[in-house]
Amino acid sequence: MYNLIVKELKLGVHPFFFFMPLLTGALMLIPGWLYFLVPLYFCFITVPNMFAGYKSQNDLLFTGMLPVTKNDVVKARVSVVVILEMLHIVIAIIFGIISIRLYPDLIYYFFSPTWGFWGLCFVMLAVFNFIFISMYFKTAYKYGAAAFASIIAAILFAAGAEWLSISNSFVFELFKGTGADRLGVQLAILIVGIAIFAIFTIAAYHIAIKRFEKVEL
Repeated sequence: MYNLIVKELKLGVHPFFFFMPLLTGALMLIPGWLYFLVPLYFCFITVPNMFAGYKSQNDLLFTGMLPVTKNDVVKARVSVVVILEMLHIVIAIIFGIISIRLYPDLIYYFFSPTWGFWGLCFVMLAVFNFIFISMYFKTAYKYGAAAFASIIAAILFAAGAEWLSISNSFVFELFKGTGADRLGVQLAILIVGIAIFAIFTIAAYHIAIKRFEKVEL
């Protein structure tokens, strides 16, 4: 299993996608920007290009020749997606902390990079993973429809969250008002977001296994 993940990271992921989190994370330094776009760039750019590479390299046929189970194939590919997502999120959080220190008195119209905001980002990626992973492994080859549907869902989640934070007084207070300064509340939102991310991704993984079992290699 470990060797299969290493194979995915070395052969399936272009080195640029390991550097990209630094580029997108640096966007957190833009004061008052729409920070949801930072993790969304992973959905926009990394996933479509990475899975396009799998398709162009005929990776499914190559992997099918290896002495591995279909379960391991799904687990390795999902693991790589999660590893890259964590890389994006962790680096973005570091830049977000720097941003808060650079602009301590900034008034935010959109979400500020609080711990609660990162919890929402985990939920957004959970929605993305559930749709993309479960749809992609119907064929483990065609990625276009899965990428389109999951990206649209992630955008709708981000747009809905931003709209609520502006129009709903409770959400506004929770993320931009008094709640933004309550570390316990913010960490609770983060933990819930991580839990949702884990549940959705694991559920997508199990759906993907059942679907991939029906795919002829």
